[in-house]
Amino acid sequence: MPQTDLSLEELRAYDPQLPAPEDLAEFWAATLDEAAGLPLEVSAASVDSGLVGVETHDVTYAGAGGSPVKAWLHLPARVLRAEGPLPAVVQFQGYNGGRGLAHEHVFWAAAGFAHLVVDTRGQGSGWTVGDTGDPAGAAAAQPGFLTRGVLDPHDYYYRRVYTDAVRAVEVLRGRPEVDADRIAAAGISQGGGIALAVGALVPGIAAVLPDVPFLCDFPRAARIAPGDPYGEVVRYLKAHRDRVRTVFRTLSYFDAAVLARTASAPALFSVALMDQVCPPSTVFAAYNAYAGPKEITVYPFNDHEGGEAHQQREQLAWLRDLFGVPADRSAPRGQAR
Repeated sequence: MPQTDLSLEELRAYDPQLPAPEDLAEFWAATLDEAAGLPLEVSAASVDSGLVGVETHDVTYAGAGGSPVKAWLHLPARVLRAEGPLPAVVQFQGYNGGRGLAHEHVFWAAAGFAHLVVDTRGQGSGWTVGDTGDPAGAAAAQPGFLTRGVLDPHDYYYRRVYTDAVRAVEVLRGRPEVDADRIAAAGISQGGGIALAVGALVPGIAAVLPDVPFLCDFPRAARIAPGDPYGEVVRYLKAHRDRVRTVFRTLSYFDAAVLARTASAPALFSVALMDQVCPPSTVFAAYNAYAGPKEITVYPFNDHEGGEAHQQREQLAWLRDLFGVPADRSAPRGQAR
């Protein structure tokens, strides 16, 4: 797969200064205030995943509009929890992926973290399964999710998704096993974009781990990405030639490269320079706009798979260092590794 976007030198300087809606802060404050007025209604039931080193709970909580959202909560075995509250990772999913089966996503729990694996409403029938519907209706849209309700930010699909994500952090903060001051938001592709939104919208989030993030720099992505999911926007506007300004105004409320300007938590990004799904310039638009301390790992010869296990290794070392988690959890917190 050839490299078709800007050179790495140009990417590091790419800062498109995307226009933000004049009422962006008010929009999100009202959205999250509305959500906060609803009870979280958390329930959790222990399940047998077949794994002996990880305890798993089937979690349900009230997301946007009070509709139920499913998640898995994975915890290290009790012997590893004796030291007190755990650092935690809340994980959001790639496009049309769900939380999967109970044993699928256990990396962070195996490493000594509490790990909440959150469904994305209405998704999870692509590459892995999900259990959360999206009861909200929307006007006619392209197949997929990017144009659902795109004529009005209040109706837009990702308003509900981002609200669900913010509420997921509240779920973790309410768990007695979790250190509420050491929660990281993580995800790959769409999950990375959602994690960036959480970094901007949740006060006190401690870290953000966006891998090859989607939902960034919509204007450029729609023009240069060769296929889906950004192609959904292209096909919609091909049919609705008179709605270009309206569509991109709605998308600007949810663009992670716009929201990143208000984030303050330390972040570790990744980007793949041959990515045909999320062009690297769109990732750098978010990275260069990100207001908090930041680092980025560059994979020169990878497509949208990004760093995969290599990036997980980078994330684990980075997050352990940031959170003061010893590699050997039997050592007291703060002791040199």
